[in-house]
Amino acid sequence: MTANITLIPFELHGDDRGSLIALENQRNLPFDIKRVYYIYATKTGISRGFHAHKNLKQILIAVKGSVEIHCEMHDQKTIYLLDTPDKGLLIEGMVWHTMENFSPDCVLLVLADDYYNEADYIRDYAIFKQGEHV
Repeated sequence: MTANITLIPFELHGDDRGSLIALENQRNLPFDIKRVYYIYATKTGISRGFHAHKNLKQILIAVKGSVEIHCEMHDQKTIYLLDTPDKGLLIEGMVWHTMENFSPDCVLLVLADDYYNEADYIRDYAIFKQGEHV
């Protein structure tokens, strides 16, 4: 799978009562969801992630608060700030990523196209760097 990172804007619906964002398989989400999880109550100064995936596609959404997503692919490093629930960060394939600088109230929602599979993870940065050029 080719590595890819894309910010996806979500259409905001709402009025004076509040806001709503609908997430729909193969409409505003480029895959069918098989797994959903969220990260919250991350302690100050803690970073998470430190891995890449061989094949997984996932979308990260800060439904509350903010978090920086540090991504690396093809020797290019980029930092994405997720701070509103109306955009998601699509990460596909061999992208080394860490999640840093969580706000105290951050809730980071992750939608994935496959079930948890430890064999899909690359947790060693040196192995990631070798495989990135294959």
